Amino acid sequence: MGELQAAIIPVTPFQQNCTLFFDKDSREGVVVDPGGDVDNILEAIAKQGVTLKEIWITHGHLDHAGGAMDLKDALNVPIIGPHEDDKVLLDALEGQSARFNLPMKLRNVTPDRFLKDGDTVSFSGHVFEVYHCPGHAPGHVIFFNRALRFAHLGDVLFNGSIGRTDLPGGNHQQLLTSIRDKVLPLGDDVGFICGHGPGSRIGDERRNNPFLTGL
Repeated sequence: MGELQAAIIPVTPFQQNCTLFFDKDSREGVVVDPGGDVDNILEAIAKQGVTLKEIWITHGHLDHAGGAMDLKDALNVPIIGPHEDDKVLLDALEGQSARFNLPMKLRNVTPDRFLKDGDTVSFSGHVFEVYHCPGHAPGHVIFFNRALRFAHLGDVLFNGSIGRTDLPGGNHQQLLTSIRDKVLPLGDDVGFICGHGPGSRIGDERRNNPFLTGL
C-alpha cells in the first residue's frame, strides 16, 4: 500500500469538488461525487495514470451524482453509495437538470450498492468507514479513513459553514445532530475535503464555525 493522494476536479456550474483518490504506488483509485463534466474527470484520471476501481457517491444531489452513470459507462466500474434514503433523489436527476436549466444532460443514477452506517469501502488497502449523516440530504454518507485521520464530508460540513437544508429532504436540526453525533467525535485532528470550497480540520470548525455554536 502506497501513499493516499487526492486530486480535486471542479465540476458543474456549482463548482462542486469532484475528488479523485488514488494510491501513489498501485495507481488504483476511486472518484467521489462525479456531478458532471465527465470529460474533465476522465482527463484527470488519465493524466494521473489511475485505474479507476469504483465511483463513490456521498448523496443524491445533481452536482454530486449527475455524471455517475456516464462515468460508469465510460470505465465499466460500479457505483457505490449513497444510503438508500437518497433513492428518490437519484431517481429524479433528469428532472432536476431540466428545472435548473443546466447546459448538460444528467441521467438518473442506479447504484450497484447502497451504503449504510457502519459499512466500509476501500481500494488498494485504503479503508474508509461509512457514516450515515442525514440532514443536507436524507441518504448522505461521509467517508472516514481512520488510519490517516482524514475524511470526505461531502456537503455535511464546510470550511466556515454547513450544508444547506432548504432543498427537498433537508432538515436543519437533523444535520446539526449528524454533525454533533457523527462528525465531531471523529476528532479535532481530522482533516477533511468537502463538497464545495476549501477543506479544513474538524477542530478548527468546532472552535470557529458559527453554525456549530452550542454543539
